[in-house]
Amino acid sequence: MGQFSRLAGTVRPGGRTARVRAAVLEATQDELVEHGFHGLTMDQVAARAGVGKTTVYRRWGSPAGLVTDLMTELADQSSPHADTGSVEDDLRVNAQAVCRAVNDGRLGATFQAMIAAATCDEQAATALRAFFLRRIEEWAGVVELAVGRGELPAGTDGMEVIRAVSAPLYYRLVVTREPVTPEAAEQSVRRTLAAARAGAFVVSGS
Repeated sequence: MGQFSRLAGTVRPGGRTARVRAAVLEATQDELVEHGFHGLTMDQVAARAGVGKTTVYRRWGSPAGLVTDLMTELADQSSPHADTGSVEDDLRVNAQAVCRAVNDGRLGATFQAMIAAATCDEQAATALRAFFLRRIEEWAGVVELAVGRGELPAGTDGMEVIRAVSAPLYYRLVVTREPVTPEAAEQSVRRTLAAARAGAFVVSGS
């Protein structure tokens, strides 16, 4: 849902605590990509990060705690919504960013591992849901701007518009296993925008 940056190599200012967190989350992502959520262990993450096991257990508690923090960090690194002055261009930025993210060898694999885990683990599902909800809420702002400019009908549900743009792309990724291409992203934007302009996303009673 928007622009993402890769976690690997990220160390924020803040001293040793920040460096430890960055190392642990990078190790978590590495382990998640290589072994999946159900192969994620606290001991292996600690060893890979070069951090004491006690520190990892005390701060994150469980593999679910690790992936929850990882998804929070990925959301924090995401760029704010676009503001090009055109709803079509804003939605295009969103869709193409999703396309790039899911095709990234590391980030795309992270999402696929989390989506797979979410189908059978409620804690993983909660972490993934929080990540996407945060991104959807952020990008719903482009729809609010469009309504204000008169590009879309009053009462248009911005969150539903953003979901509609991204849904076909994630369907290709995890259901039909088809390539998620820039062309598919462009088509999703055009179809969603046509429906939005026709009032398909106007909330009843608005």
